[in-house]
Amino acid sequence: MSAAAAPPMSPSDRANARNALTAAFLGWTLDAFDFFILTYVLTRVAADFHKPISSIALTLTASLAMRPVGALIFGLLADRYGRRLPLMVDVLFYSIVEVLSGLAPSYKVFLILRLLYGIGMGGEWGVGASLAMESVPAKWRGMLSGILQEGYALGNLLAAIAFWTVFPHWGWRPMFFIGGLPALLTLFIRAKVKESDAWKAQAAVRKSWGDYFRAVAANWKRFLYLVLLMAMMNFMSHGTQDLYPTFLQRQLHFDTRTTSIVSIISMLGALTGGILIGLYSDRYGRRRAMVTSVLLALLLIPVWIFSPPIVALVSAGAFLMQFMAQGAFGVIPAHINELSPGPLRGFFPGFAYQLGVLVASTAPYIEAKLTNHLSYAQSMGMFAAAAFVIGAIVIAAGPEAHRVSFGSPEQ
Repeated sequence: MSAAAAPPMSPSDRANARNALTAAFLGWTLDAFDFFILTYVLTRVAADFHKPISSIALTLTASLAMRPVGALIFGLLADRYGRRLPLMVDVLFYSIVEVLSGLAPSYKVFLILRLLYGIGMGGEWGVGASLAMESVPAKWRGMLSGILQEGYALGNLLAAIAFWTVFPHWGWRPMFFIGGLPALLTLFIRAKVKESDAWKAQAAVRKSWGDYFRAVAANWKRFLYLVLLMAMMNFMSHGTQDLYPTFLQRQLHFDTRTTSIVSIISMLGALTGGILIGLYSDRYGRRRAMVTSVLLALLLIPVWIFSPPIVALVSAGAFLMQFMAQGAFGVIPAHINELSPGPLRGFFPGFAYQLGVLVASTAPYIEAKLTNHLSYAQSMGMFAAAAFVIGAIVIAAGPEAHRVSFGSPEQ
């Protein structure tokens, strides 16, 4: 299915498209920054709370596991009341929880706060992605999808910079205090971002909650496929990212500075891949771009994780792996919003995404446990290989709605 030719956008519409994309991108960037802070300081947090690393890795799993709750709550609100207000409330919520995480006096409190943070993290993506994808031109949706999704990579990059600059001087707690800055984004959204025309079209023909949930039930097969797709995408993403800084520190014995540099280079690869693979998907289709990227990532595993501990080689492997893995993921905002029914677009893609995260939330914990018997390289390499093979099959077997129009109440 493809879109009919769209009329030219007015200057006002172009400005709003830029603002909506900027708001969604920054929301996801700062959300990811707040998440990835913990991946860089696992060892120190474990020491301060007198817990093994696997226990702190479990708090990563806890955040990922709670993301569906946030997607459910904020997705329903976004379909009922528009994208802007739920997005602002969500950003403010996760910012407050992040600051409180830096004040946690014990492991138990820290775990509870990371559970709450997961709710905020889960709510942001679906609402922000639907707002952005409904606002931008369909012909550039794949490339702009890549830019939006790689806000996640930029958040990781910024976390690496904070680890390099803040952590050596002040420790891990102030890094979480920085995570309160996203609250300022709500001011930009309130002042500069308009509600999407696609949502307004749906609002004009909105029916009861009963009709809404009957529409959800009628599309259950599509929803289950999206959950499976997102589970595999998140196995690939979290399987190659979450324990990577720990691998650099514990197995390769890189210091804080070197770990930060390699991580920053890997995220530059993700940013580049998200844009270029997204652009490729605009021309040749979503599935083709994603499968190509995933299979190339599979071939890159030896370079990524088994290179000799030479910084240049390790950096090259990290760049290439994230170029491909996150390049494939960059197509996702466009792909699953195109596959979602219009009246359900605030809820449907975000909730499916986060249920997939729930399935894949065990990735860092499984990898951490495998290191009791294998090296970090062996456990991460085996895990990633399985995820890439299965993921390529799931992507290739699924549907596609390349450049479908979001302009009518039916879609």
